[in-house]
Amino acid sequence: MAPTVIDCGEPHLTLTTPALLFPAISLLLLAYTNRFLVLAQLIRKLADEERNQHQEANARQILLLRQRISLTKRMQLAGVFSFLLCTLSMFALFLSLELTGMVLFGISLVALSVSLIYSLWEIQISTNALNVQLQDVEAQLRASGKHLGGDA
Repeated sequence: MAPTVIDCGEPHLTLTTPALLFPAISLLLLAYTNRFLVLAQLIRKLADEERNQHQEANARQILLLRQRISLTKRMQLAGVFSFLLCTLSMFALFLSLELTGMVLFGISLVALSVSLIYSLWEIQISTNALNVQLQDVEAQLRASGKHLGGDA
């Protein structure tokens, strides 16, 4: 029995390879838009609370919200850039410009990775913001003399 030989020659990229990223990038952009809408809702709620009664935790929350907005904008830009490059890659492959298509697809993957890194960073800030909120609630409970329960 002769051994099977695998051709590891030049890489080959077909039109379907970048097309596989379209649903993933679309869902990612939808998730980013949802995050942005949640941030907008939080900011409006915070503004209403600040108008009604000044709270010390609001100043910390405002700083964290500004950081999250900035990161959300960056991750959306990187995601859209990735989508655009993926589209241009498919167009180049359609025109039989394989090297150009491969380069554009590679840059598209880098842009998508950058977008995901921004997303991880935003998640970290989001959890910090939740901790600020929890600290504020705990302080209010302590001030009112209520028991916080056991440590987890």
